[in-house]
This record gives sequence, C-alpha cells and structure tokens, in this order.
Amino acid sequence: MPGPNDPNDLSSTLLKNQTRRHFFADCGVGVGGMALGSLLGTSTASASNEPATTRQPDFTPRAKRVIYLFMAGGPSQLDLFEHKPQLNALSGQRIPESFTEGKRFAFMDSSNGFNLLATKRSFAQYGECGAWVSDLLPHTAGIVDRLTFLKTCSADLFNHAPAKLFMNTGTGQFGRPCMGSWVTYGLGSESRDLPGFVVLQSGPRGPRGGAVLWGSGGLPSSYQGVPFRNTGDPILNLSTAEGIDQVSQRRVVDAVRRLNEQRLAATGDAEIATRIAGYEMAFRMQSSAPELTDIGGETAETLDLYGIKEPGESTYARNCLLARRLVERGVRFVQLYHTNWDHHGGPTENLETHLPQIAGEIDRASAGLILDLERRGLLDDTIVIWGGEFGRTPMGETRESTGRNHHIDAFTMWFAGGGFRPGFTYGETDEFGFGPIANGTHVRDVHATLLHQLGLDHERLSIRSQGLDQRLTGVEPARVLHDMLS
Repeated sequence: MPGPNDPNDLSSTLLKNQTRRHFFADCGVGVGGMALGSLLGTSTASASNEPATTRQPDFTPRAKRVIYLFMAGGPSQLDLFEHKPQLNALSGQRIPESFTEGKRFAFMDSSNGFNLLATKRSFAQYGECGAWVSDLLPHTAGIVDRLTFLKTCSADLFNHAPAKLFMNTGTGQFGRPCMGSWVTYGLGSESRDLPGFVVLQSGPRGPRGGAVLWGSGGLPSSYQGVPFRNTGDPILNLSTAEGIDQVSQRRVVDAVRRLNEQRLAATGDAEIATRIAGYEMAFRMQSSAPELTDIGGETAETLDLYGIKEPGESTYARNCLLARRLVERGVRFVQLYHTNWDHHGGPTENLETHLPQIAGEIDRASAGLILDLERRGLLDDTIVIWGGEFGRTPMGETRESTGRNHHIDAFTMWFAGGGFRPGFTYGETDEFGFGPIANGTHVRDVHATLLHQLGLDHERLSIRSQGLDQRLTGVEPARVLHDMLS
C-alpha cells in the first residue's frame, strides 16, 4: 500500500493540486463553520469511525434492540382492537357534546355532524388473556398472549406529517433527533458491517413527512436512519463499478480517508468523522448488504410464516423478514413504514374495502415476525412496537363512503418482547372509545418506557443543541409505564 509521501499515492497527488484559492476558501468555510457552531452551541456529540457504544446504559437493560412497525396514516382502533357494543347500539346518533367540547379535528366540526359510526367488523376474544381483536386480524389474534396492548395512547398533533414527527421525535418541530437516532446514540451498534439504524418502507408511497422522520437532528448524521431500497442495491451506488477491483477501490477509500482525517484534525467537525465512517461502512456493506437482502436461503416454512409468496417482491412481509435478519446481525433499531392507513371515507380510503385490504397486507407478517423472533431466542431482548401516529374517531365522516377522522385522544398500540408484560392490556376507554377512563397515557410515556427497557434514563439521555439541552421526552412530564412491564 503506498505511503503518505509516495508520489503515486492518490491523496498526495490531490493535496499537491490544491490551489491557493481553494485553500483560503476551505479555511473560510472551516473557520466560519466553527465560529457559527460556537455561537449556536451546536451538539458536541461525536461519531466514531467504528461502531461503538457511545455511553454505558444507566441501569441493566431488559432489551438490546428495537423493531418498530409504523402503520403510517392512523389505523382505526375501533375496527381492529376496541370492542364497543354501545358505539354500535347508538350508531347514527350524535355523540354527547361533553366529548367534543373544546376539541379540534382535522376535517370535522359541529356543522357537518358528530354522529357515531358503528363498525361493521365482528369481534371476538382470543388467547388466555381474552384480548378483543376483530376479524380483520386473524393472525394477530393468534398471538395475543405474547402481546402487550396499550389502549389509551394520546398525542398532541392531528395532521399526518407533524403527528408522525411527534411520534418519532417527541415534537412537531423539525430538527430534533428521532427515536432510532437517540437509541443508537445512547447505545451504539453491535454491527460492524451494517448501519445501526435502518429504515424499510412499503406501501404505495413514502410516509408523509419524509426523511425527517428518521433524521438525527442535532446529533451527527451517523445516527440518522439509513433507508434501504426495495429493489436493486439496498443503497444507491453500493455495487463496485465495472472494471474496478477491490484492491483499487480500497486504495481510493484509504486515500479519501487520509484527506478527511487531515480536514478533521484541522476543524474538529464531527460530520467529517461521520463521512469517514460512512466510506468505511459503505466499503464493508458491498459484501454484507447483498447477503442480507438475499432471502433465497430462507426455508419455505419461514417464507410461509411471513406470507411471502415471491422472495424478490417488495412487500411489508419481506421487510418484516429483513427486520429479523437485520437484528440477527446486530442492527440496533429497525423501523418499518407501511403507508396508506388513512381511512376518511373516500373511494380509495374507506373502511369497507380498503381497510380489509391493508390489514391483510400486514397481519400475517406481523404475527410471523413475533413467532420467528421467539423461536430463534431473539424476542426476549428485542422490543417490537406496532402502531401509527394517531387513531380514528368514533364519529363518522360525511364522504362518498364510510370513514373516520383523525383522533389523538386515545388510540391503540401493541408491544412484544423486551420485558413487556405478555397477554396484558393497559388502559381503558369510554363506551365509545373516544377517551381514556383509566390509565391515560401520552406519547412521551411510550418514549420514556422504550428507553427504560433499553437501560436508558430518559431524563439523563440528552444533548446540547442550538443552545438548549434536548431529550426525546422533552421538558414536559413523562413516566415509565411500569405496569406494562414484566
């Protein structure tokens, strides 16, 4: 390998070709950036070149990793998990004003009616725990004794993009780290050859809000989520260009690394450390990523467990299997987004035809993931989360067909593994499923509980960014939901 003074060394050649103009331009950017960072008090968190634990857990963790199944659009808890006979009995009647007084809804007000809407789904109790599940989720019904249901989660924002941002970052403002970034910052990654935080997407489009949902905010960008593509290379330009062998590519990567290290020594910019780590990770991923995404070696029984008919197809089921393969390889946080849960009552977003379709897309694979993790000994220390950014109203919307509006006062999530209490339901809503009557909770409580199970104190895990100390749970009160834990 050429040395730093070798005339054939690429970095030496590039350095010699720098002009005086480039030097002063670079210095200006570097000095100006440092001065601006000092004035703003930007994060002093740094990124290492190799995966490593950034800080030790605050206490003994129950879980090591997270798989978050994000149902983008707001699943209707009243058609999936909340059995409310009174809602059906009074369907068509106006909900009492005491429920809606002072409340705001995305597309409804008192002028277009707050009439209760019955569900057309049939419900039954399942498992030893007797959890209620509708006929839309038969496979989920089969694993209820492994799940922890939260019936009374509430949020602050009722439009999709800010609500998704709130669920992921604890605020509706741009520029804050998301859950996956906080977790990888707090615990590092166990994988040397794959990113610590990976995002997988399925459905007809990406989630409203886009990349900020998995952004790192004031943390170095090494902690942001890395979206894997559904076809071709998992990441663009990952494959080696034709005619380039591994030795030549290694030489280029080493040369670029030395240039970046010189720049890092001069500026102390954490993003340059991120860039160095990114080049090294990309080089290693040229072999690790194709092996990860090639599920052809999985048994027919495993593919059937997830409901995968064609291994090469881009589906939620395939992403669930990839999530298992990712956590097996040491990835700390995997987030799946499955879109189009928005059921207002339009021709393509209604409760009669579209909700059964999308529920069918995720039911078998979600249950299969839990069973597969369990039989491989991974469920005990893996937290699996299922839920959206909010739920749906007990009142119906007046549109072309039956639908429900966005609802933030009480919606359902479920959890599995990682020390959560199996076969348990936390929280209870009123006779219409509008709001909590016992154990009301907030998104901040979910965040605090998630971090707690990973051995992180939500009040201690913080960064200084833009002159403020920031944390996932913000400055409002948040509590760990100990009753949901085993």
